[in-house]
Amino acid sequence: MFGKKNKRVTRIDSLVGQETEVLGDIVFGGGLHIDGRVKGNVTAEADSTSVLTLSEQGRVEGEIRVPNVILNGHVEGDVYASEHIELALNARINGNVYYTLIEMAMGAAVNGSLVHVDSEQAKKQKALPSPDDKKDAVIDNKPTISS
Repeated sequence: MFGKKNKRVTRIDSLVGQETEVLGDIVFGGGLHIDGRVKGNVTAEADSTSVLTLSEQGRVEGEIRVPNVILNGHVEGDVYASEHIELALNARINGNVYYTLIEMAMGAAVNGSLVHVDSEQAKKQKALPSPDDKKDAVIDNKPTISS
């Protein structure tokens, strides 16, 4: 009926728990939920269905390149969302946001530029890595995980 909002169901394939800190880049496919802290870049494989969810307690210090992003925590770095980005009430971004479609709640804050790009332009500017770029995104050493 009236007033019902369509809710997206997001499958979580990977989780960074609240008491966990990841030092290094994360490359993932599917759904990633972050309650802890990531010091490194967060990148989705070249797949338009990948989703990053950053909870109110979550923090990312690095660049985010994911097609679908739901933020309610802190980000220190640029965010590239080639499909959709949702900035919830407690979202705080210190960096630029490159988006195709954006939802922003009252209270969310961006200390940087909001840059609209259409989906074709996002692909040309490599807002998301191509499959050839994937091998360059993997680092030689394994990230350190502490909890």
